Parts: sequence; structure tokens; C-alpha cells
Amino acid sequence: MPDYSHIMVPIDGSDISLCAIEHVKALAKAFGSQVLVLYVVDPYPFTGIGTDLAYGQAQFVAESSEQAKAALQQARNALEAEGIAVETLSLEGSIVQNTIAQVVQERHVSLIVMASHGRSGLEKFLLGSTTDRVLGSVQVPVLVVRGTAEQQDRGADAPVSEPPLVPPVL
Repeated sequence: MPDYSHIMVPIDGSDISLCAIEHVKALAKAFGSQVLVLYVVDPYPFTGIGTDLAYGQAQFVAESSEQAKAALQQARNALEAEGIAVETLSLEGSIVQNTIAQVVQERHVSLIVMASHGRSGLEKFLLGSTTDRVLGSVQVPVLVVRGTAEQQDRGADAPVSEPPLVPPVL
């Protein structure tokens, strides 16, 4: 039987990313797993614009850190309500997939469960896919879950709310 004793869930605070929590609940219960919920704050996502335009970076990081704190607390509450051992972690990292890969190695993560925002076409080409980049950066299994059609329509910028009940896929 595979070892899924340490599951990591990278989130970005969107409804779509938080839908992965429902899947993690089922997996953690089935395998008796500990769960690490990770939020990576990009300290300045406007690289390439020029360092002379870094005005407002401290405010941006402070606001992003507050959003991370709220999303992590929401995920913690949902998992602890089910009796699941959970740790939350917020890190700064300008290359999200590298930060995730580093945490996987340092924390001996055995499974990653993360949501895909479902971008396609030009949007995927221009924005890329963190999920795709994570798949190419780690050596552990990655379970990719999709949000509901409503979440896909609202996109990644939807406000944080309770994740929908999504039937677990085992």
C-alpha cells in the first residue's frame, strides 16, 4: 500500500484552491495522514517591470501575508473539525513551484493534493500553470483536483469562502 502519511496542500486562498481541502479530508482519514497546508506569498510578482517600480512592495507583501493567514486558518479549521492533524505554513517565494518542491523535500511529503484553475488556451500560455510546473518539479505523487464549474467561471480571484462539498476521489 502506498505511504500517504504526510500530505501537503498548496493553496492560494481562492475557492478553487480550497476545494482540495475536501479531498484531503477523505485521504487523511483513510491513511491516517498528517496534513501540511502551504501558502506561498510571491514577495513581488511584478518582476521584470524594473526595480525602480518596487514602490509599494512592503504594503503588497503585508496584504498578501494577511490573505495567507486567513486562508490558512480557514483550511486549518476545516481539517481540525474532522479530527485531522494539520500544520499550516506561509512562506515567501518568487518561484512558487521551487518553494513547494523545497518543502516537499524538507518535510518528507509523500503526496501533494492541489487544485488546478483550469486555464486553457492563451490564458494558460500567458499565465502558465503552477500545477503544471509543480508536476515537473517534484518526485512525489500529485493529485490534481478541479473546482466546480461555478468556481472555474469566477476564476482564481474569487474571494475566500468555505470550500464546496466535493465528493472524495480515492
